[in-house]
This record gives sequence, C-alpha cells and structure tokens, in this order.
Amino acid sequence: MASLMSSAPIHELEAATLKTVRNRVIPILLSAFIISYLDRINVGFAAIDMNRDLGLTAEMFGFGAGLTFIAYSLFELPSNLALERFGARKWLARIMITWGLIGCSMALVTTPAMFYTARFLLGAAEAGLFPGVILYLTYWFPKRHRARYISLFALGIPMSNVLGSPVSGLLLDMDGILGMKGWQWLFILEAVPAVLLGICVLIFLVDRPDRAKWLSAEQKQWLNGELDRDRQAQQSVQRIHAWKMIADRRVLLLAAVFFLTGVPSYGMGLWMPQIVSSLGFSNVATGFLTAVPFTFGAIAMVVWGNRSDARQERVWHAAASASLAFVGLSVGAMASTLALQMIGICIAASGIYGIKGPFLSLVSETFESSNAAAGIALVATLGNLSGFAAPYMVGIILERTENYQLGLTALATSALFGSVLLLVSAKKSWLVRHERSNVPQPVEPV
Repeated sequence: MASLMSSAPIHELEAATLKTVRNRVIPILLSAFIISYLDRINVGFAAIDMNRDLGLTAEMFGFGAGLTFIAYSLFELPSNLALERFGARKWLARIMITWGLIGCSMALVTTPAMFYTARFLLGAAEAGLFPGVILYLTYWFPKRHRARYISLFALGIPMSNVLGSPVSGLLLDMDGILGMKGWQWLFILEAVPAVLLGICVLIFLVDRPDRAKWLSAEQKQWLNGELDRDRQAQQSVQRIHAWKMIADRRVLLLAAVFFLTGVPSYGMGLWMPQIVSSLGFSNVATGFLTAVPFTFGAIAMVVWGNRSDARQERVWHAAASASLAFVGLSVGAMASTLALQMIGICIAASGIYGIKGPFLSLVSETFESSNAAAGIALVATLGNLSGFAAPYMVGIILERTENYQLGLTALATSALFGSVLLLVSAKKSWLVRHERSNVPQPVEPV
C-alpha cells in the first residue's frame, strides 16, 4: 500500500488519510456522544411518569434536571486538563464507564433529594467528555477540515433524540416488568451502553497519529505535517495558566454565545417529551413525534458543517443558524395549530443544531495550541450552564403560567441574543487579541 500511496497525488493521499482517520475515530466518539447526551436528557421522558412517583413539581424537575450541568461545569476544566495529562484514550474511557454506572443508579432514586443528588453526580462523572473530544479532534484533523468532522461528532446531540426518543417511549411501556417502573428500566438500559463504549475506547482509540498502527508512514507524515503547520501559526504565543484564562475576553464572549445558543437546545431536549405528552399522545407516539424535529436538526448539522468548511467561514454560518432557531421557535410560540407548531419546532431544530459545526470549529480555532485545552474547557464550562438555566427557566414558567408558548418565546429570545452577540463580537474583533495581531488568527473575518 505504501508504494501505491507514494505515487498518488497529494490530494489523493489527503483524502485517503482523512477517510481512514474518520472511519476509525468518529464512529466510536459519535456513539459515545449519542449515549452521553441521551443519558443527560432521557430524564425528560422519564419525567412523564417519574415526576408523579417522586412527587416532583415542574419547577422541582427543572431544577433537578439542570443540576447535572452545574456539576458538569464545575468539573469541566479539571477533567480536560487531566485528559491532556493522562492521555485521551484512558481519560475518555474513565468518563464513559463512571457515568454509565451512575446513570444506572438513577433507577434507584425514591425521593426528590435522591433525584437531585444522582443528577449532580451524573454531571460530575461525565464532565470533560464534550470539550475533551473537541480537543482530541484537534490532534487528528487539520483546521481547514475540522467543521465537518466536529459536525459528525456533534451529530450525537440530535441523533440521541432521533434514536432515543422512540426507544425511550417503548421503555416506558415496560412498566411492571420484574416489579420495576418503566422509567427505571429506561435509566438502566440507556446507561449500560456507556460502560461498553468505554471499554471500546480503551481497545480501539490511540492518543496521537504517531501511535496509530492503522495509518501508513506516508499518511502519518502528511497528517503530522498539516497539524504542525496549524501549530506553527501560533508558536509565538506563550502558555497561559489555565485559571487565568477565565479573564480572557475570547473565553467570555464564546462562552456567552455557547450559553445563549445552548438554552434553546437544552430547553427543547429536556421539555419536548412532556410538551408532546401533554397533548394526549401515548408514550410510544410521544417518542416518535419527538424524534421528528431532531431528524431535521441532524440533517442541518451535517449540511451546514460541510458548507462551513467549503466556504472556510464560521461566524456567519453560526449566526445564521442561531437566527433560524429564533424564527422557528417564534413560529412555534405563536402557532394556533399543532401542525404549524411542529413546523416551527422543526425549523428551530435545524437552526439549533446547524450551529454546532461552525461554532465549535470557531471555538477550537480561536485558542493557540498551548492554551487550547484550558480555553475550550472554560468555554464549555461556562456555556454548559445553559443546561441548568434552560430546564429550570422553562419549569418556572410552566409552574407559574402553565403556558408552553411562553417557554418557547424565552428560548427564541435567547437564540436571537446569541446570534447578535456573535456578529457584534466578530465585527468589533473582540474575539482577537490586538496585541497579538502579528500572529495569524483563526477567527474568520466578517
């Protein structure tokens, strides 16, 4: 094979290398993220019956569901720094196995206090997976190709709903089997795969291209050359202490956009099952109907990530997606019929998930290689607080008004603010350190 590769044009070598890396790395990481995200949001399905059994009000459920993301944010940076120190393969496997075991323990909760505790521990166990994988992908994919592959990984967000919603609806109907509730079966059977995937990571992944026996010498040389060029563009930048980066303007701005655009994502993911169920649908029908908007989101994520790479542009692609989310959620909030409301939510899902590839690529490209682990983790740490704010905010609105339309309006407003902030930040060059203007910057000009 090496002799054939040596005579191949560089673009063929490039295509073959990227395809090999993609086929080896992405399926495992995508599967892990599907399961991880499902374990975060399956509580939305469990709540259909669980809230009654545990005596949870809408506000109490929103608070408990969001506690996962408080813990996730608290432990995000330490986890990402540990990944950099101990190696991605071992640390990602540790994350998956521990969160899988704690996810199973959700079936044992019997009181609101136990529910709060289990949700917090779940977030602590899973902390670092998302920014860790984003960092890991920078070890394998050159900057100019990154949006499409980050999109493939982030595809796990809508796919967890597309695949998990019907399955969750079916699992809820296991009520009474072996004396357990349907929601208890749901937590157990959707968490066990995380443990198995953790073992797969230990077996099949490696930390860096140099250790990949499944790449030829020429493929390693080309890939390392591309990655070295990305790093050399930022060589003159010194490493900043991890916790000092929390004052970095780029961290704060990107985290604010992450938060504002994450609110509609988590709001929909955690409340959609209860919104649909409240309309009188069965558990199984709720599962299939809930999957529809996320199917649109999955398609948009792939298409928009590829387009962002083809145009080598991030900011406008991300801002346009956030604006589309605002339009769709606004339509859903004002709709007078179920059909029109579903159309609006499908449009919103396209925007909510279309933003992931361009925006996360922007995050990965903004920080120098010496500061990437801390920068990406801090953005995710602060941004993922949206996972607490969104369900708690919607829960309070429902508790006070019993009006889902007001909840959708709040989610729409957040998406709009995220789009505006991103455009203003890029236009004003707030995402670029002026004192480093001699260093090639990865932020796309607007």
